Amino acid sequence: MADNYEIDNVDLKILSLLQHNAKKPYTEVAKLAYVSSGTVHVRMSKLEKMGVVKGASLDLNLAKLGYNVSAFLGVFLSKSSLYEKVATQLKKIHEITSIHYTTGNYSMFVRIYAKGTDHLKDILHDKIQKVDGIERTETFIILEETLTRSIQLEG
Repeated sequence: MADNYEIDNVDLKILSLLQHNAKKPYTEVAKLAYVSSGTVHVRMSKLEKMGVVKGASLDLNLAKLGYNVSAFLGVFLSKSSLYEKVATQLKKIHEITSIHYTTGNYSMFVRIYAKGTDHLKDILHDKIQKVDGIERTETFIILEETLTRSIQLEG
């Protein structure tokens, strides 16, 4: 693949179609994008190699699996230079689904899922607050999630 490959409207159309339904067969995507299925395969391969497409994922309803509590966690680090070390430790906690290095009051912002408030308390006390470099945390329990989406691509 050429290093100077530029994303065009065909790529954007393919991405847009698959973004709405990643399980859609490439043959259907090809028809809707007015290209051959081989073109879709080649384009997707290029987009993966470029890092535009990071893979496919399964969108789970975690509440149906018993994870009824979701929270954001503001993390204060004792020194901002500890971010990578702390992030490495937090990645080992499977209830954490995202970790962000931020500006503002918090050094980090973390998304966490728990099976209830007792489970959340245990995760905070027994796992997160024992990580070296974390000075303190502030927890924001999510009462309702109205929207979760990716940016809608035009193509």
